[in-house]
Amino acid sequence: MPEEKYIGGILMKHKRLTLCLVLLVISAVYLIYPYASKKDKDEESFKDEIIRFHIKANSNKEEDQALKLKIRDEILKKMGDKFANSRSIEETRYIILNNIDNIKSISEDLIAKEGKDFSVDVSLGNRKFPTRKYGNIIFPAGEYETLMVSIGEGKGQNWWCVMFPPLCFVEISHGNTSNPEKVLGKVLSEEEVYKLQANKELEEPPIILKSKIIEVFGKTKNNIVNKFLRNIEATTSKN
Repeated sequence: MPEEKYIGGILMKHKRLTLCLVLLVISAVYLIYPYASKKDKDEESFKDEIIRFHIKANSNKEEDQALKLKIRDEILKKMGDKFANSRSIEETRYIILNNIDNIKSISEDLIAKEGKDFSVDVSLGNRKFPTRKYGNIIFPAGEYETLMVSIGEGKGQNWWCVMFPPLCFVEISHGNTSNPEKVLGKVLSEEEVYKLQANKELEEPPIILKSKIIEVFGKTKNNIVNKFLRNIEATTSKN
């Protein structure tokens, strides 16, 4: 009998210890998850200040790729003054929406001049892209607001630049993208620009890993709570 009480006492202590550990895990999840979620959102906030410009070629044939670049040059030349002087993303968006037909006409006229018969689709919307490098800036994978010009079947490699802040037009003026930080710095914070710099590329995986861990915590926290409650019920019923 004393031996049974001794064993029962050990089991009870073990159950209490398990419940305490589960409670600690639950507390940690609820404390860390909101902070980490906010941090992830803050790290993505710069995307709300950017509009990308992409032109997709009909195919990867040399002549189709060459046509894509000619259309690029024509659009940037004829629309450059409008976009280069834009002071805000809202103004750039307004200019785009009021010039969709104009951009389409510029593209179609050049296609006809080149003796081609491709259709052109011009649209502004959110699109997902892989991680891309622009000069010495890394734009992480994700969803960006984008002006998309798709030529013909749109199955070829695309050319792209940043329409706002107007990096496209800095490239036209100076012939390179060697210092995009200066242009981005007019819109983004110093910290946001720093995070986008190419020398931060190697530090991205730990951030992604942390986000994944928090994602797992977020998906399993309800299971932990349920398990905790079941353990309490089991302990109560045996007592």
